Amino acid sequence: MSGFFLMLRKRKELIPLIGFTGMAAAGAATASLYFLLTKPDVILNRSKNPEPWERVDPSKPQKLITINQQWKPVKELELVKSLTK
Repeated sequence: MSGFFLMLRKRKELIPLIGFTGMAAAGAATASLYFLLTKPDVILNRSKNPEPWERVDPSKPQKLITINQQWKPVKELELVKSLTK
């Protein structure tokens, strides 16, 4: 590990590159954990929940930013859903 710091002392131009790469990796890991833990349609084990889309609340926006979204149920789709259960 000390060799890494010695290299950074010799090549100071690598410090911003390593910093931005580390920030990008931390952001990607944070976003992955956020979506994994908060979104109902993201699953890890299909055997426990084979149809995760059935738990999604359609009145709650699932996108990061939603502008003027209005949800109305489709009668035909609700009929098919009730017949297949």
